[in-house]
Amino acid sequence: MLNLGPDEIAKYSFLAEAGQYLKDKGFSLVQFGSDSDLEPIVEKAFSRITTAIQKPNYNSEPINEQLDLEVFSFLIAVVLLKLCGKYTLIKRFSLAEARRAEKFLEKDLGKVSTPTEKELAQRIIQDLFSITIKIEEKDFIKIPISDYITHAVQFHEREWKLINRRVEKGMVFLTPHETVRLIRKELDRYINSKIISANTPPMVSGFQSYVEKLTLFSKKFEVPTIVSTEYPPCIKHAIEVLEKGENLPHSGRFLLATYLLGNGQNIEQIAPLFKNAPDYNEKITLYQLHHLKGSSGSGTEYKCPSCERVKSKDLCFATSDCDGIINPLQFKKKKTLNA
Repeated sequence: MLNLGPDEIAKYSFLAEAGQYLKDKGFSLVQFGSDSDLEPIVEKAFSRITTAIQKPNYNSEPINEQLDLEVFSFLIAVVLLKLCGKYTLIKRFSLAEARRAEKFLEKDLGKVSTPTEKELAQRIIQDLFSITIKIEEKDFIKIPISDYITHAVQFHEREWKLINRRVEKGMVFLTPHETVRLIRKELDRYINSKIISANTPPMVSGFQSYVEKLTLFSKKFEVPTIVSTEYPPCIKHAIEVLEKGENLPHSGRFLLATYLLGNGQNIEQIAPLFKNAPDYNEKITLYQLHHLKGSSGSGTEYKCPSCERVKSKDLCFATSDCDGIINPLQFKKKKTLNA
């Protein structure tokens, strides 16, 4: 077990050591809500939430003179999110914190890091994701084939296929970036689950105004959606995932967008559906929709993928109503014929 100092805890504030660090310092939630000297930490926590929610690639480098501020602001941010109770905010915050942790893990696995930093990164990956890694010279990471297959199954790109990886003596070679990329989704899920499972504390008077602001702020990201009974199950599922504020993979977003475009909906109708996505960016969303429609200058209009393609991406949730169709766009026509 490593003895973590405030600098390590500031980088990985989602670890259990952060909560223990707060207890060891002797602070209570009531103090944070009533002591004016501690108010900057609450303000930092609120800012950390709003910044992270608007910028999923949010990054906050710990400053040696402000390590306690970095650690405590994460913990207070979790408290404010729990008091607010808005799942959409929690999901977007956990995604941003996961991206932040990724950068530190990648750096700590690299050849310029210290032995302690390397050991901490190894321990985090081992303890949280059950991957045993070995750091080689020349900036390579080795992991067992079994671990690689278990975690790489979520990827469909050619470069992640085992046949395209360097493998020696039952070990797969990866760069620090690829190693961290391998656990991206699980890191996000882990931080999110830690926040969701945390107990909701009693309201502290000093937190009330911040919680009210967060509740108001959350309305910007809440978009009510209506799932048509004429949509095929794969499209209903994609919409439900977004409605919950969860992350829909790129292949799922492609499916949803091309289906709706092919079903006659325009970009102005489709774009709001993606607003609940934890990494939502309005400009990027509109650009991608125009690109799929062929109105961004490319001239290529993308078509809804076939049912076979949907199955290959683990996006199929077929029911008996899907029998006989080979493309999701045929679902509505089949329903009409059978009516």
